[in-house]
Amino acid sequence: MTSDSLLLWVIFNVFVLGVLALDLLVLHRKAHTVSLREALAWSCVWVSLAFLFGLGVYFVRGEEKALEFLTGYVIEWSLSVDNLFVFLVIFSYFAVPPLYQHRVLFWGILGALVLRAIFIATGTALLANFHWMIYVFGGFLVFTGIKLLFAGEEKIEPEKNPAVRLVRRFINITPDYQGQRFFIRKDGRLWATPLLLVLVVVETTDVIFAVDSIPAIFGITLDPFIVYTSNVFAILGLRALFFLLAGVMEMFRYLKVGLSFVLCFVGAKMMIADFYKIPIGVSLGVVAGILGISILASFLVRPKPEGVPSSLSDPR
Repeated sequence: MTSDSLLLWVIFNVFVLGVLALDLLVLHRKAHTVSLREALAWSCVWVSLAFLFGLGVYFVRGEEKALEFLTGYVIEWSLSVDNLFVFLVIFSYFAVPPLYQHRVLFWGILGALVLRAIFIATGTALLANFHWMIYVFGGFLVFTGIKLLFAGEEKIEPEKNPAVRLVRRFINITPDYQGQRFFIRKDGRLWATPLLLVLVVVETTDVIFAVDSIPAIFGITLDPFIVYTSNVFAILGLRALFFLLAGVMEMFRYLKVGLSFVLCFVGAKMMIADFYKIPIGVSLGVVAGILGISILASFLVRPKPEGVPSSLSDPR
């Protein structure tokens, strides 16, 4: 790693830590329900920062690297949107008050950043030392895409999560939430609150998400800095995106179909990379086109009312 590359890593991570400290210690020091206006403002901020960073990559490392970052960011951001459905189910299952949801997502995303860094470092090392792993990653993405396309609605059962069972076995859990705290002292003993269980489920769920998303970004670029930064920007904007889309997530019913095709495309791209390298500009166009069509279809194609014959539901 050159001194210039090391400097980029240091500057970026200092920026991320600074933003997280500002968020936790200043902007959200006191628990409050995130309004739609606040969520929209922060979503715009994170998307703008990502594109500004991409512009910086363009001037520092060239057009191809900038396109790789943008394509990777779009893929990771889109996969994050699909993950929000699961977070919504988790919060609903544990009846987490809206007042404390931001705190859970903050620490959950902080943990996700660490986990993604470990996954990326492992993936980079595997691909650098065992080139044939690119076919394994590519095949896995195609398999995941096909499975996602034909999979029905998955039932989330947090109480069956092994990590939750482990926490319950070794730590006393209070019956009720204790503000936004994860631990309290009670009768001289340390107790965990249900909020800790929610955080555990969110963290373990992200591990499953990372298994799909990390190979997907390796299908776009093998540059660890681009892989890491595109993941980080997608994750940092996840909290605001959750509160922005929480009430309208069901409208994106065809997004999963689009994501399945994206994963299949990226997997196929990896498996033919030794024979034909698809230009990054084409990859970006294909990914954006697939996602755009799936989102547009979600708004234009309305589901038929249950129990109503097709002839009666036809407006003509």
